[in-house]
Amino acid sequence: MTLLALHPERNVIRVQLKQNVVLQALSDEDRRELEEQLEIVDCAKGEFLLHQGVHHMEQYFVLDGLLKRVVSNADAKEMILRFADERDIETSYAAWRLNTPTPYAIACVTKSRVAKLPMPQWVTFLDRHPRLKADFEYQVMRLMSDVMAHTITLHLLDAPGRVHRFMRKHPELAERIPKKELATYLNLSAETLSRLKQRGKI
Repeated sequence: MTLLALHPERNVIRVQLKQNVVLQALSDEDRRELEEQLEIVDCAKGEFLLHQGVHHMEQYFVLDGLLKRVVSNADAKEMILRFADERDIETSYAAWRLNTPTPYAIACVTKSRVAKLPMPQWVTFLDRHPRLKADFEYQVMRLMSDVMAHTITLHLLDAPGRVHRFMRKHPELAERIPKKELATYLNLSAETLSRLKQRGKI
């Protein structure tokens, strides 16, 4: 973990941050203010950035790699809610606002790099930048809506329908997500996903 200002690849990272879905509308001056607070973290495949059920929360900007938002029950059975790749964000903003524990974990599907800062600092920054706050809260609502739509899809569509919807909504991720992770996300067995792949469904 390294402060952005001290990172050897800081110039590349600054370009990546400028392309982030939430930060792209920031002025150069405001972006520099935020960058002073950011830490850069390189994570291994399978490493957790955030654990389910905790109160310590952070805001994440994905620079490289692929993250997943996942919930687990007492038997360690996982349900993947969404994936996030470069230029995307991950957050537990809603839980922080509601003063509740995190309802899900955030983990790395692949080797990844993120920029992060503690949630209280992020919220303070948002409060000083109303336009950014509006853009960010819209993005949070969109992510929550996407998760809800995905959850409904698992109940309403059959296996081919779930695969077809994923390919239509996220074609750019199809080759990047390991088949085991994608099968979990679609609530399929790895064998079923392989059969659908052989039939040209994915």
